[in-house]
Amino acid sequence: MRTLAGLVAVLGLGACSPQADGVKVDGAWIRLPAVAGQPGAAYFTLHGGREAETLVSVSTRAADKAEIHESTKDGTGMAKMTQLASLDLPVGSEVKFAPGGKHVMLFGLVPNVHAGEKVPLTLHFASGHEATAVADVAVPGAEQR
Repeated sequence: MRTLAGLVAVLGLGACSPQADGVKVDGAWIRLPAVAGQPGAAYFTLHGGREAETLVSVSTRAADKAEIHESTKDGTGMAKMTQLASLDLPVGSEVKFAPGGKHVMLFGLVPNVHAGEKVPLTLHFASGHEATAVADVAVPGAEQR
């Protein structure tokens, strides 16, 4: 009986964990720019948790500044990139940040970031929560991972 009570307590604590219920980030990677001094880009997939969240910023030690952007095409096929002040993440949703769509522009990349390294990205939400992912750094022109 004691073992059963202990098991129930452990399972109950696991269910209360913010990790289990919160936003998850996976598939993070950074594409370096083809020309030194130009911005790089970060990509990942966000998975909404049990509560709606709003992504308000991203930070990384790999760059001086990070901005959330979205690339779109108009009716004529012309591409346009827009900075997003925030991004809503509904309950249980999945939002992909990928080349040609939503992405994070990385300005002022630090010179010692090289392909093959792993760099943390921290996503900041309006609720005060944060989610961190380790991003693989890829060569310029790398395709989606």
